[in-house]
Amino acid sequence: MKISLLQQMYKDVVGGIPLAKESHHYTSLLNLSVEQSPERDESCNRMHLPSTNDGIRSHQDTDMSDAVVPTTDDISNSFANMNSSFCPREVMLLQLTLIKMMVAKAESQEIELNTRQKYCEIFVLLLKEAKIDSKLICLLGSDDRLLSHMASKSLASLVYFQLKEENALNVTWVTFSLKTLSGFPVNTHIAECLWTLTTIIKDVLKDKVLPKAGILKKLLAPLDAVLEGLYDSILLHHFDSHHYTSPYSEAANNLISFIDLLEALLASRIELELPLRCQRVLFLKVSYVLNLISSSIHYLIKKLFIMLLKKCVLYKSREDTKSGSLFLQNPSLCEDMLALSNAVLQVVNLTWLNQIPLGEKASYFGGSEDAQGSSDQTVLRALSLVVLKALEIKFQNSAAEAEIKGDFQNSMSQLLIFWRSHMKPSPQSHPVVHHCEWLSLIFIEQDDDMWEAAKALLLIYLKFDRLRHDAADNFSQKEEETWNFLTHASGYNPHCIFLFFLEKIAFDSTVLLDFLISSETCFLEYLVRYLKLLGKDWHQFVDVCNHFDTKHSTFQSVSSVKPPHHANQSCMTDESLQNACCEPEPQTLVSFASSPNYSVFTTEQGDTEVAESNQSNSLICTDSTSLLGSLQSLVDYDSSEDSELESDGKECLVNTKQVPLNNEDETRVRESDCSYTDDKRNTLKSEVLPLKRKGSNTTSCLTFMASSDNVVPLRIMLFKSTKCLEELQKAISRLQRRNLFPYNPSALLKLLSHIEKISKNVKPQ
Repeated sequence: MKISLLQQMYKDVVGGIPLAKESHHYTSLLNLSVEQSPERDESCNRMHLPSTNDGIRSHQDTDMSDAVVPTTDDISNSFANMNSSFCPREVMLLQLTLIKMMVAKAESQEIELNTRQKYCEIFVLLLKEAKIDSKLICLLGSDDRLLSHMASKSLASLVYFQLKEENALNVTWVTFSLKTLSGFPVNTHIAECLWTLTTIIKDVLKDKVLPKAGILKKLLAPLDAVLEGLYDSILLHHFDSHHYTSPYSEAANNLISFIDLLEALLASRIELELPLRCQRVLFLKVSYVLNLISSSIHYLIKKLFIMLLKKCVLYKSREDTKSGSLFLQNPSLCEDMLALSNAVLQVVNLTWLNQIPLGEKASYFGGSEDAQGSSDQTVLRALSLVVLKALEIKFQNSAAEAEIKGDFQNSMSQLLIFWRSHMKPSPQSHPVVHHCEWLSLIFIEQDDDMWEAAKALLLIYLKFDRLRHDAADNFSQKEEETWNFLTHASGYNPHCIFLFFLEKIAFDSTVLLDFLISSETCFLEYLVRYLKLLGKDWHQFVDVCNHFDTKHSTFQSVSSVKPPHHANQSCMTDESLQNACCEPEPQTLVSFASSPNYSVFTTEQGDTEVAESNQSNSLICTDSTSLLGSLQSLVDYDSSEDSELESDGKECLVNTKQVPLNNEDETRVRESDCSYTDDKRNTLKSEVLPLKRKGSNTTSCLTFMASSDNVVPLRIMLFKSTKCLEELQKAISRLQRRNLFPYNPSALLKLLSHIEKISKNVKPQ
């Protein structure tokens, strides 16, 4: 009889039909029949159901790999068509489903006011007369995992309902939570309690009308101290124990549930002007998490904590989001971020990164066998971003170069080693020959992370540059060369990073436009800062472009020319730098012991090799196949001008020979076979691009013919990069004229226009 009435009630609630009978009638239908054993303790960690053998399995003995647990939606959709011959467990599941549905509808403005008021009357009766909250708390300890999950959802809904409608916190639930959480680790059944609290916080954050600050403070203040105590006790546990080797054990379940709660607390922090201690503890005591990540705990738990750390370093307060500047309005956030960054950099300098074994790369639909054996790229990017953002935060809060130089050099050295050990180049790709290229290789598959990382390194560069100029007004040529050398050796030269990225996207301005329009990346902030730098630092940009042309136009050789400063002044002169460099090809292998100093980019002028101003301690090596491979576009443009430009360049690079002249002074002579309309060989002078295009029956050669004593590269990279920015400027202007751009791009257009004028007015060097 009861089940048929519940089924009819379910149909009415789903269909939005007003409940016709009095509220006490529906209260009796929803009242749970929970049999409590006399020996049960007050926390109801275990409870008993009458004849609920079907479908009940022990939490500890269940193997998740072959257990099929029905979802809440599956159960809800089948309730209306059930016959009356099913067990009390299924009746209870229907009651729990109805409670959660009714709470959701009572909060919806789409439901009629009379219906919502009826639901509220039923809830008041359930809480005050039927003591439904106590019975739900008992159900949390059920061995039936679906019942426990549904009880947690329903209890969270009712606690949230009381917070919103009555501005009151459920005393029964608070008492239970305090007793359960403070009893850990003696009482190990805490996961269900954590689920409930996490769900309540998320429900509050999703509410668009509720005054979140007051409600969150009322919710979390009574639990503040016990949550900080739980953080200490659960993260100082013995994670080398066998209880944490499986993600399905009760110990692992507790830890995963706690991670979910920490994430909810982090998200809720933005609502409070003065955050509670439980919302700050992750920042202030992050060393517990860092130690756990390097322990022998299961990889899934490590990954969850690493992703949580990533959210921490990317966190911004509401004031910071509006103002665009970090930490100006929120001193507590500044303190917390600085504590987190100091702890991260401290362990990174102690080779913490090398103690984290990354899992294999995740399999994707349609993936190739090339991915097998590769590291987990998601975790690799997250860890890298955590370190880079920690460095950025450290820089923002340091006033002198001496305070930050050591941390930066050591951390970047460790990061380069970490990248090299986990990012193996595929057979199709060219080997990594420059430290600045790592950023685009690591982050190219994740746009938002890539621009956060690029912005962090750009801000670090700008801070270093500002501190340099504060210390001295003028710099000698040698000092400038030393500065440029350091930026390349540590992999944070902003021009190099930007050009490597443009190379990866085949200089496609539409990709940049997509990033500007998207609200999911910080590319706009990055581009504005970079364009301002570019306008002031144009000559350095041109130099870096020339180095790229040298890389693609000549065979690189190992240079024994000394860098522009003494070796012991290098930012990375120890073994870590040697390990961070790319592995040289066998034919160009040179001992580090015999030749400790190498140039980042090399070119030939006259009969001797001259080292360019930007140099690195890394061994730069490649072969002709790698050079040709690096010219290949990632996207096939059948009709674009860029594709014609690239195809011509590749045609001229195909037939090249390396001609040694003598043992004392070797000079590379590039010989190219190119067809012309007049069937004559022409010697191309070192003129800046663009080249004039011939007719359809001609071919343009983007290379140069030169004698052995006059080798000068053409400006291919400079032309392509400036053309990409010009195309971006035109696309933005076109969208702005049609009122299709999502925001006012006037400032951005002004910067792009300024760069265009510089590129056209400044004569090639």
